Amino acid sequence: MIPFFPHQISTKAIYIYLGALAAVSLFFFSHAMSIGYIIMGIAWVSGFFLLSNYCSEKWKDLPQKKLLSNLLLVALGLRVFWVFFSYIYYTIKTGIPFEFAAGDALWYYEESVGNINTPWKDIWNYLFVDTATVSDSGYVFYLTFLAKIFGENVLFPRLVNSCFSAVTVLLIYFLAKRNIGEDGGRLAAIFACFMPNLIFYCGLHMKETIMIFLMVAYLERSDYLLRSKKYNILTIALPVLLALILFTFRTALGGVAVFALVTALVFTNTSVIGRGKRYMLIGWGLLAALTLTGGTILNEIDGLIENRDVNQSNKRLMQTTKGNLWAKYATGSVMAPVMFVLPFPTMVDVDQQYTQQMLSGGNYVRNFLGGFVLIALFSALFITKNWRNLSLIGSFIIAYLGIVSISGFANSERFLLPGLPVLLIMAAYGVTLLDAKNYKFIKVWYWVVPILIFGWAFFKLGSRGLF
Repeated sequence: MIPFFPHQISTKAIYIYLGALAAVSLFFFSHAMSIGYIIMGIAWVSGFFLLSNYCSEKWKDLPQKKLLSNLLLVALGLRVFWVFFSYIYYTIKTGIPFEFAAGDALWYYEESVGNINTPWKDIWNYLFVDTATVSDSGYVFYLTFLAKIFGENVLFPRLVNSCFSAVTVLLIYFLAKRNIGEDGGRLAAIFACFMPNLIFYCGLHMKETIMIFLMVAYLERSDYLLRSKKYNILTIALPVLLALILFTFRTALGGVAVFALVTALVFTNTSVIGRGKRYMLIGWGLLAALTLTGGTILNEIDGLIENRDVNQSNKRLMQTTKGNLWAKYATGSVMAPVMFVLPFPTMVDVDQQYTQQMLSGGNYVRNFLGGFVLIALFSALFITKNWRNLSLIGSFIIAYLGIVSISGFANSERFLLPGLPVLLIMAAYGVTLLDAKNYKFIKVWYWVVPILIFGWAFFKLGSRGLF
């Protein structure tokens, strides 16, 4: 078992990125990214792989308390730095401290500052009672709370979000440790600490950072409840509360969270969960489901299920209308087989997709680590056959990515983001399982990744008739 991220693999990952970036930029020279985005991508990729290798080797024998302290300080420092850097960067580039073509972010901000002088009772009724949908209501409520404390300041909510993101790294450690062991837990937390996409969203006014914190907290507390021999009202009520809050951020995510827990209750080995606790928790789950029956949340879930085909069709039609002629071929059946390695990085300048270009390095990291995710999946299903004891995180990621794949947003980095923490845990598990046989697969993966990247650039430009 390998307890760290090997230097040989980390340097190879950087060379492959540089080679793929050079190939795409030269072949599609008239649509190459600007030098600023190229430098940013190289910084994301080099920083992630070099620091993941260095820290996983240096920290592998540290006492847990010292490890957690290091993770928290480094993760928080990186995120706070990015908050200030992105604030200045966006102010220079767009004239306001918000990202390019800011839509949802501006709406969240304006809603929160508009509620500063509104009584809490009226805010509650507006967000949770007199509304047809509760999605986003939880985040607006959270931002309103911060706005009443810090006023109209843009930076403070993002700094608070950075704190939550740093704590998420620690939660990933505890969740991964119980599922894949101490070495895997340390490596997963280090991956999360340096993951470009998780850092990037701390500099935005979007809900993703807090939503991911809630999701990871839910999975961690649910996993603790399943595996712990001691439990009480608090340990049972906390996952239920976190699930309910998730529904107020993204309805589909809340539904998947509940599904994952139910799946774990059914499939986890009795030696882990215990027969009596299994039946008791199933009873609690049924009670919670009955509580939701007939309410706004259930109506939203019904709407999502009934309109899933219409939503996907409309998304494809919209993309085709905008000139993306090949979008109609990116159906759920086509995208589902590659969901564990998506999204592909945007390494060409097209349709003013500046945010996607800023995240090209982070998305490449996801593609590269996807090889280790596949190793973990294969091992859990066919080698170690321990999938039952990984059923909580496994069912969550399969269900969530499955929903995204049929939604019409299969390659949308933002919609795929909530699955990233679990994918990092699976990638860390795959690294710990490396042996001579598995490494042969990774050496093949070295060739697959640049082919996928080049193919995606060809698809983006070709579907718009740009060559």
